[in-house]
Amino acid sequence: MEAETANATDEYGIPVARGLPEAARRKRQAIMEAAAAEFLAEGYSAASMDSITSRSGVSKATVYKHFGNKERLFLAAIGGILRRTYAGLEPYGSPIAEAGDLRDALIGATRDWAALLLRPDIMSLRRLVIGETDRFPQLGRLWYSLTYDLCDGPLTEAVAALGRSGKLDVPDPVLAVRQLVAATVGVPQLVHTFLPDTETDPAELTRVVTSGVDLFLARYAAPADCR
Repeated sequence: MEAETANATDEYGIPVARGLPEAARRKRQAIMEAAAAEFLAEGYSAASMDSITSRSGVSKATVYKHFGNKERLFLAAIGGILRRTYAGLEPYGSPIAEAGDLRDALIGATRDWAALLLRPDIMSLRRLVIGETDRFPQLGRLWYSLTYDLCDGPLTEAVAALGRSGKLDVPDPVLAVRQLVAATVGVPQLVHTFLPDTETDPAELTRVVTSGVDLFLARYAAPADCR
């Protein structure tokens, strides 16, 4: 069991442990939570294993028994946060496909999603992963899958449905959604990524998102729906 715990990874290369006894599972979770707090506060290089051990309330021997080294602990802790964070960030779906006013629905959905993604905790996680992707490409692969498969997926389905109903003319729904996200959510997200002290201005966010939605509709709205 110890060898399996130290070496098992998921399809992205993130360390995992399954079938642990309850006591061991609780200790592992406490270590991961302590590690996540330390890594987010200090970054990978400056994070201290001694500090993580102190935060977790378990022995250093137990930390190394579960994870083997700092690299695997970083992957497990930050990979776990990514999954938990993005599991609650699926903002799209049938309401857009069924909306009476598509423009208003797209503006509302992308504005709400952008506001959520600009939360300080999510932005801190984003900066950390971006900064360590060269060292830990596993996190890059996981993040890409979570954002495009889970978050953009429901919107892609909605856009495809709007294409089938004749409200949009979208030869490639996946590309169209990526363009929409880039022009709405992506604009403020880029600013906040590199200027972390930037405050979110709701009026400015609405202005940027509205402009992005109008750009999207200018390209993809079916002729009868053009305004």
